[in-house]
Amino acid sequence: MATKRTRSKHWLNQQMWKLVLAEWIGLFLVVIALVLIFCLFFIRRKTLEYKLDHTFAVSSPEFFGSALALTNPVPQTGNKIEVLQNGDQFFPAMLTAIRSAKKTVNFAAYIFESDSTGRAFRDALCERARAGIEVRILLDGIGSGWGLDNSDVRMMTDAGCKFAYYHPVQSWRMDRANRRSHRRMLIIDGRIGFTGSAAFSDKWSGHAQDKNHWRDLHARLEGPIVAELQSAFQGHWVKTFGEALTGAGQFPALPAAGDLKAQIVESHSFSAAAPVPMVQAVAFAAAEKRIWITNPYCTPTDDQVDLLVKAVQRKVDVRLLLPGPYNDQPMTQSAGRTAYGKLLEGGVKIFEYQPTMIHAKTMVIDGLFSMLGSSNLDPRSSEINEEIDVVIYDEGFSRIMEQTFEKDLAQSHEYTLQQFKNRSVWERTTEWLMLPFRSQL
Repeated sequence: MATKRTRSKHWLNQQMWKLVLAEWIGLFLVVIALVLIFCLFFIRRKTLEYKLDHTFAVSSPEFFGSALALTNPVPQTGNKIEVLQNGDQFFPAMLTAIRSAKKTVNFAAYIFESDSTGRAFRDALCERARAGIEVRILLDGIGSGWGLDNSDVRMMTDAGCKFAYYHPVQSWRMDRANRRSHRRMLIIDGRIGFTGSAAFSDKWSGHAQDKNHWRDLHARLEGPIVAELQSAFQGHWVKTFGEALTGAGQFPALPAAGDLKAQIVESHSFSAAAPVPMVQAVAFAAAEKRIWITNPYCTPTDDQVDLLVKAVQRKVDVRLLLPGPYNDQPMTQSAGRTAYGKLLEGGVKIFEYQPTMIHAKTMVIDGLFSMLGSSNLDPRSSEINEEIDVVIYDEGFSRIMEQTFEKDLAQSHEYTLQQFKNRSVWERTTEWLMLPFRSQL
C-alpha cells in the first residue's frame, strides 16, 4: 500500500513539474512576443508631422536649403548624373565600372541573391580582389541573408574581399533586427558612384519586358557628389566592420564633371528627425506646377496626404504612379489604399503600372527638382530604415525624369474614385487588417 501511495505521489509530482515547466515555457514565449512587439512598433525614429504652408516656390532661392535642412542644405555643384533604365542598362554599367577599378571598390546592397545576376557581380568583385584591389562588400542581414548562399560569401572572402552583414539576423537585439539598411551604393576608386532602387537579383534583369522582369531606375554619378556617397558608405562600414576609410583611393580630389547641383540625403534610424519626409514635405508645399511621384510601396501619412491635396487646390498637377496587378507586396498595397479615398477626393490622380512590378522610387517637382533613391513613400522608410537618396536641382535633368514618368504613365491605367468606392469586401477587409502594421510594411 505504501508503495502505491509513493508511486502516486511521485506521479503527481511529475505532473505538477510538467505543468510548471509548461507554464514557464509559455511565460517565456509571452515575454519574447511582448519584446518583439515593443521592438517592432514602439522603438522607432521620432518623426514630425509637417504642416507647411505655401510661402515660397521650388524656384525660390530659399527652397533647396529649406528642403535639405535636416541633412546638408548646401548643394554640391559640378556633377554629372546619368539615369540608367532597367537592368539592361544599370547592370552592365556597374559591372564595367567594377572591372575598371584601379584602387577600391565599395559595394552596399539591400538584396543580393545567388542567381545569375548575383553570380556575375560576385565574380567581378572576386576578380578585382584577386588583382589586389581593395574590395568591400556590405549587405543587409535580412534583405540578403536569405537569398545569398554561404558558399558565395566564402568565395568572396577567400578571394580577398572584406565582407559584412549590416545587422545580421543572428542578433538577439530585436530592435536592431528591425532596423534595416535599405541602401544601394557602389563607389569605384572614390570617383564613380552608383545609387538608386535596384537590387541584385534576376528580377531586375532585362528591360521590364514581362511580369518576371521588373521596371526600375539607377543612377551613375561623377563629380564632388561621389564623396558624399562615399561618406554614406563609410558611416555604415565603420559601424559594421570597424574600419575607417581614408586616403586617395577612397577620397580623391574630385574636379567638376558636369554642371548639375545635387546632394545626398541620408536617413538614419536613430536620428531625432527624418530628413526624407522633410524633403518631400517642403517640395510638396513649394510646388506650383507639377508633383509627379513614382513609388512601389506607397503608404502616405496623414500630413503627406494633406500636403498633396492642398497642392491640388493650388492647381498643381499631382500624380502618383504605383504598381498595378503585379505588386509583389499586396499587404503593403492594402495598407496604402486606406489613403486613396482622401487623395482621390482631393483631386490627386493615381495610376497603376500594368506590364510588370514597377520598383522605381522617384519624384520630380515643377520640372526643376528631382529625387531618386531607395526611399519609399511609407512610414518604414521615414521612421525605421536606413535610406539613401540623391536630389538634383536642375531643369534639364528634371526634363529627363518627366519624360521617363510620361513613358511609364503611357503603360498605366488610372485608378478612379469610383473604383475605390466599388472595391470588394475582401479589399476593404484586408485594408482594415493591415492598418496596425502600416509602420512595418
